Amino acid sequence: MQRPNFIFILADDLGYADLGCFGSTATFSKPPFAPSANLDRLARQGLLSTQSYSNSPVCSPTRFALMTGNYQYRYRGALDEPIASARGSSVLGLPQSVPTLPKMLRESGYATGLVGKWHLGFPPHFGPLQSGYDYFYGATAGAVDYFSHKDSRGHHDLWENNTEVFDEGYFTDLVSDRAVQWLEQFGPASDKPFMLSLHYTAPHWPWLTRDDVNESQRLEKTNAIAHLDGGNLQTYWRMIQQLDEGIGRVIHQLEINGQLDNTLIIFTSDNGGERFSNNWPFT
Repeated sequence: MQRPNFIFILADDLGYADLGCFGSTATFSKPPFAPSANLDRLARQGLLSTQSYSNSPVCSPTRFALMTGNYQYRYRGALDEPIASARGSSVLGLPQSVPTLPKMLRESGYATGLVGKWHLGFPPHFGPLQSGYDYFYGATAGAVDYFSHKDSRGHHDLWENNTEVFDEGYFTDLVSDRAVQWLEQFGPASDKPFMLSLHYTAPHWPWLTRDDVNESQRLEKTNAIAHLDGGNLQTYWRMIQQLDEGIGRVIHQLEINGQLDNTLIIFTSDNGGERFSNNWPFT
């Protein structure tokens, strides 16, 4: 019997009611549209969880819980948020000794990859490759500018495995591109099951679409506080739409591979949104 594949897609700071399948529409357009066509299709064809809640309002603790299946505050690193202040720390991160879902699947013969955001401690003491992933492409910190790929403290933060890379492009699109590339190896002839963790930073601040490279440069030149300066509802909805487009490409690659029917796709957000998000009926 062929073993199932797993793709776990995690958005960042997405509001509860930001997707069409939860009743949201981007009313700035005429006619209004839902910016999440691919996610809405997954919801129609699958199971829509309307009472499944994050157990923390911030980024790192929820990721500790999702990776380990444990209450996150068992771990010292989950008590410090933002964990961005922990570069070089040998304490604030996910310990290599802790069992994780990718570790257990890899031990069972699965290929494991993380593309996108890690945010569970910094190298050399912590990282995806130490916690069960065969492959990593993305950022280690909590947020990066979508074009410069610098974190909120100005550190360049784009990596392939343990090597710093300087790829140009919009971070959401780079993540989607690399996810598709990673999945290409599991074509119709492949008999190796896989788990892909696809962790976007969108729609986390700074609020930038793929057309906003000039706004990115303005924020950097003025030393703006990224979560306070810039952005509007239109930009926010476009960020969700461009995230959704990337997910559509991942689904299409599964179809090409002949793997769609044998892959369990899970989508959630690490926690609720802020500023431009629609969190109704929650605070």
